[in-house]
Amino acid sequence: MPAIEVSGLTKTFRTYKKQPGFTGALRGLWRRQYEPTFAVKDVSFRIETGELVGFLGPNGAGKTTTLKMLSGLLYPTHGTARVLGYVPWERADGYRRQFALLLGQKNQLWWDLPARESFELNAAIYGLTRAQLDRTVAEMTDRLGVRDKLDVVVREMSLGERMKMELIAVLLHQPKVLFLDEPTLGLDVVSQKIVREFLRDYNARRHTTILLTSHYMADIEELCERVIIIDHGTIFFDGRLEEVLDRFADFKLITIQCDPTNPGPATGLEKYGEVVERTPASVQLKVKRDRVIPVCKALLDELPVRDIDIQEVPIEDVIRTIFAR
Repeated sequence: MPAIEVSGLTKTFRTYKKQPGFTGALRGLWRRQYEPTFAVKDVSFRIETGELVGFLGPNGAGKTTTLKMLSGLLYPTHGTARVLGYVPWERADGYRRQFALLLGQKNQLWWDLPARESFELNAAIYGLTRAQLDRTVAEMTDRLGVRDKLDVVVREMSLGERMKMELIAVLLHQPKVLFLDEPTLGLDVVSQKIVREFLRDYNARRHTTILLTSHYMADIEELCERVIIIDHGTIFFDGRLEEVLDRFADFKLITIQCDPTNPGPATGLEKYGEVVERTPASVQLKVKRDRVIPVCKALLDELPVRDIDIQEVPIEDVIRTIFAR
């Protein structure tokens, strides 16, 4: 049985449509017009136990709404879902003890208390023993480098320190399923790297099923082999991250290094592909995938090439192009 199974999940909100002008505002006092808005529409996917899956989409695509339904915070309009065999919105006690949700823009720790006291409160809620609490907190604070911050009031922590403490709080009861919504939002590059390494290691050791949303493609590239892309509430891609390149990027980047004293012709390179960048010693071309080999051969034959490099287009650029479409 998969850890997460979703079929035809749909969430519709009724939104008020205001008529223009003062007259329209007055008319709305007596008779309002509403129209349905699909936040999520006919979403279906399966996630196996232990998978770490990226959930991608532009703002307003339906990512957070989907996570909230899978967490039992929202009731769907239509469709079904099972997480660990439970229907999330039935909010069974057995389910609530086996999953966790971390929203990067929401705080669950008490701002006026040290993190240690919030952890003790969470431990009491989940029925953890003192030994379990101390062991888990010691292990995670060491791995995240915040052990010396346990007795600092949460509001006095930096954003990175606070997010690490939030992550520890949701993992105290060692959930089997973890929903992460923008866990590295606003963090500096060092804190992002620490959080990514922690999540990768935690997933490998605990085999926790993780569904991760992020606008930082470095999070997705380093953590996720599989991605689900959603836009306007509908899934239009579900597969391995490498397949995104094969399906949506039909070109590669070829960079050639030449002798600065003999750089070759300044014009005519457009016949090989789109010139992305040119310096006195190098040229970068965007070339169709099916022409990479003949173009490389022609460049080596016709130009004083000292080195040549072939790269995939950065996945971040591909995703940005997909969203733009």
